[in-house]
Amino acid sequence: MTVQPDFTPFARKMQAAGLPEIVIRTFRFYYDQLAAGQTGMIPEAEIRPIPSLPNLEQLPVSLAATGKAALPRTILLKLNGGLGTSMGLDRAKSLLAVKEGWTFLDIIARQALEAGVPLVLMNSFATRADSLAVLARYPALAGPIPLDFMQHKVPKVCQADLTPAAWPEDPDLEWCPPGHGDIYTALITSGMLETLLDHGYEYAFVSNADNLGATLDPLLLGYFVAHRLPFLMEVADRTPADRKGGHLAQRVSDGRLVLRESAQCPAEDMDAFQDVTRHRYFNTNNLWLSLPALKAMLDEREGILGLPLIRNSKTLDPRNPASPKVYQLETAMGSAISLFEGAAALRVPRTRFAPVKTSDDLLAVRSDAYVLTEDWRVVPNPARRLPGPPVISLDPRYYKLVDDLEARFPFGPPSLVDCERLAVRGDVRFGREVACRDTAEVVNETDRQLTLADGQEIRGTLRLTEVRCYAGTRYPERPIAFRLEGRWLNIARVEQQAHTPEGLWFDVMTEQGERYRLTWIERWDMWLASNG
Repeated sequence: MTVQPDFTPFARKMQAAGLPEIVIRTFRFYYDQLAAGQTGMIPEAEIRPIPSLPNLEQLPVSLAATGKAALPRTILLKLNGGLGTSMGLDRAKSLLAVKEGWTFLDIIARQALEAGVPLVLMNSFATRADSLAVLARYPALAGPIPLDFMQHKVPKVCQADLTPAAWPEDPDLEWCPPGHGDIYTALITSGMLETLLDHGYEYAFVSNADNLGATLDPLLLGYFVAHRLPFLMEVADRTPADRKGGHLAQRVSDGRLVLRESAQCPAEDMDAFQDVTRHRYFNTNNLWLSLPALKAMLDEREGILGLPLIRNSKTLDPRNPASPKVYQLETAMGSAISLFEGAAALRVPRTRFAPVKTSDDLLAVRSDAYVLTEDWRVVPNPARRLPGPPVISLDPRYYKLVDDLEARFPFGPPSLVDCERLAVRGDVRFGREVACRDTAEVVNETDRQLTLADGQEIRGTLRLTEVRCYAGTRYPERPIAFRLEGRWLNIARVEQQAHTPEGLWFDVMTEQGERYRLTWIERWDMWLASNG
């Protein structure tokens, strides 16, 4: 049944919060769709896969000269509204030290200075003050273009009756960000778009602040300028790890490119959505905008771009699953690709998509698997001979939050330049100059924190365990039980044992008939267990 409640309570709430009239009209555009029963879904039957795209790595190098010539008319725009709360942060994620003591924002600021282009941040209320304080260390960034503009907030909508959500004990929870598609509205309300055009700027390269792979490449800019594109999206090849993320497709009705997020896929089409051989490309959220083309479209549409709706179902208090169910009405900035006549996509290497979303990502980029170049790019270490970045999987019980990560790597990350994959299970503290090689796994079988010694090299599985020994004249004289996968295994007999330069090893059989080798490293006073 179609529900069409009065929008007046939303308008009053937004007016009381001081939101501009265009923000209220834009929110009503999406609210009316919600009330009419629209879901924002994009069925598989309405799209078709994209077989191939132009490739950045195959573009003529002469386009770089075109791009360099356009730099005086280009800005670098970074989305900087995120707090990184999933990593335990209460301020902008871009303020994290990421490489050689430099924060994301330090590196971004120096990239802008290196390219000679203005840097502009889209901040939120929570990120603005701290971020601008960092940029104040770079007075050369100051100029006629403001350093930032603010994203907006919109009300959450009660699912039960489509009224404004109310939560008196914490009124801030009644609001939510409208997604990064709000960038287009915020460019208008802040006056930023008009200021940029008045000062002769025509092109904007937009990307997330936590993606240090997104650098202002003159070759890409040259391609954008030479083809006179209104909008360009950088896409990369999907892998099985990307199957739950959004993908690019082509609309059957008019042939235009469209972006489909997981929240826009009907349940019955999810298999096709996750088929990375069918839908081959994902949006890196690195976008190139023609500012005059954007202004013309906004003027034509009276400020409401009309991006496709994303209806996200949440609880009002994210920490309280029993709180009322709400809708958050959002849009994605990349979905504007379907609105611009002549919009295009370009296939780029995975190196241009290196976001830091988790502590796993942060450890990798801080390690020697990446280097910081003289022109302030963070790139894979040229000494690395393995394909792709190291795949990191840290036990979220002990490493999910940044403070916990740093407490367990007090001397910095281990060497990962020669590591394909690192997994850590259990509570492990790393010593100085630990090196991981090939596929490395560290498993702490105990209930207490164990420390890897300085200079330790890890290759294969390093299983740290507790061993109970016969109390003879020396320790360890004979093991009688050890801990494995949360349980104690009693040793039926010791089949072999030997001294080594590092300590002792014992080949044992458990009462269950399983064989293991227990190794005691004397200088570390550490027991290791491996399959016999």
